[in-house]
Amino acid sequence: MAFWRRADSLQLSSKERFSLLLLDLEEYFFEQHLAHHICKAGEGRERSVSGSLKICSKSLIFEPDKIEEPILKIALRDCLKIEVEDGEDLFRNNKHKRFTVAFNQVYLIKEQNIVSPYKLMRGGGRFFFQLEDSRKADDVVQTVLQLQRASRLEKLGDQTAMITAILQSRLARASFDKNSFQSVNEISNMECEAEMITPLVSNPGHVCITDKHLYFQPLNGFPKPVVHISLADIRRIYKRRHMLMPLGLEVFCTENDLCSDIYLKFYNPKDRDGVYYYIAAYLENHVTEHTADSYMLQWQMGQISNYQYLLHLNNLADRSCNDLSQYPVFPWIIADYTSSQLDLTIPETFRDLRKPVGALNKDRLERLLKRYREMPDPKFIYGSHYSSPGYVLFYLVRVAPEHMLCIQNGKFDHADRMFNSIAETWRNCLEGVTDFKELIPEFYEDDGAFLLNSLNLDLGKRQGGKLVDDVDIPPWAADVDDFLRKNREALESQYVSDYLHEWIDLIFGYKQRGSEAVAANNGNTVSNVSGL
Repeated sequence: MAFWRRADSLQLSSKERFSLLLLDLEEYFFEQHLAHHICKAGEGRERSVSGSLKICSKSLIFEPDKIEEPILKIALRDCLKIEVEDGEDLFRNNKHKRFTVAFNQVYLIKEQNIVSPYKLMRGGGRFFFQLEDSRKADDVVQTVLQLQRASRLEKLGDQTAMITAILQSRLARASFDKNSFQSVNEISNMECEAEMITPLVSNPGHVCITDKHLYFQPLNGFPKPVVHISLADIRRIYKRRHMLMPLGLEVFCTENDLCSDIYLKFYNPKDRDGVYYYIAAYLENHVTEHTADSYMLQWQMGQISNYQYLLHLNNLADRSCNDLSQYPVFPWIIADYTSSQLDLTIPETFRDLRKPVGALNKDRLERLLKRYREMPDPKFIYGSHYSSPGYVLFYLVRVAPEHMLCIQNGKFDHADRMFNSIAETWRNCLEGVTDFKELIPEFYEDDGAFLLNSLNLDLGKRQGGKLVDDVDIPPWAADVDDFLRKNREALESQYVSDYLHEWIDLIFGYKQRGSEAVAANNGNTVSNVSGL
């Protein structure tokens, strides 16, 4: 199950519109409180909007109960004053503490529960919030003021350090609640602090591993109080580099699934290795795990598909669907997107797998090499990578729109730069000055949802006046299902089987860097960190 399908099923099971994707990148959601937003209703009257107030490391977010009302997001750096005051309790006819937030701008999100670009209301204003438990008002304001001081520090490093200190203090004051165990007979082997990683989101909490389950309990209780995985269901585990540090651990409960069941980032390698040890010891006694060599031999003997082997190599190279900066990468295979019929029996139909995308167009390569020779150290041939979070969401915007809005500060990309056409995208990868991207696994699966605008998103209008809707597919495909089926046929064809090892050498093997990479016109890219 790809991450966007899992996220969609989670969202459908929740009554909340709030998502951790509404936070800024590297922002944490700390706590929430039932509250009322007190609004002016004209003629000096006030009205109350009930909902939930989220305290985050860089913002305040108010989610109204009524889906017609927009979610309010106020960045703490945009707050002019935050203070407690006494006011009339609209519900109990007595005095009641509430706090006021004066700001210079606010984001309005998901009005009418429609996923669309955020609306920015400028010009300043003042919001009043009344907590259901008024006794907490002073403590909440003190917390918010502390976080605001962090957000206003001049240096980003200082901001991060202060927020991290606040987070670590909160984690240290809490612990895993053993009442969450699935059985009273479970024996706890280890507890530690960690973060659960999903695309663009990091959620802190506590990990506990027992003789029967792996647990993660979010500090904020969102999206559920505890996540648990039975050790008996685990089939594979991988140590991961997260942000180039040996801190990640990914757990799979199926043999060939694209997306894992949980991805954890620990605060030190010792904790990561400790949890890994307990799971590995269990697997050693209960599961027969394939080795890298056995996978390679099976692939060479044709016992597993090219698709399965590429997924396996991506896993070994620390690539994960939970990390958009290291998302699994797959090659462009087909080079013909204009013919009415696709002929998989002739070499001309296929992309040259011996070359990186940037070297497929001879004229463009010559221009790039000329620039490379004239460039001072450190030199690079290509100014962008073949995989990045932006490229992944370029392909997946129709099924993961909130991820795109998160990474682009509440906006979709310009309509003419969207993923509008397979043929147009391939042509730009051949001719564009800075476009050298490869594909993602979804192009070789059986779910074409990412090519269809089934959510009826308003993705803008192109220069010619055409609305951005479904992705245009090649003439040789009857529909998106036929396109994916033929893409998969091409991937598993004899021609690709004969040459796929050449592309593997470029992306995962000895031609990634150094003199071999330079000789293959694959060397000294700006950010090549995908190797095994």
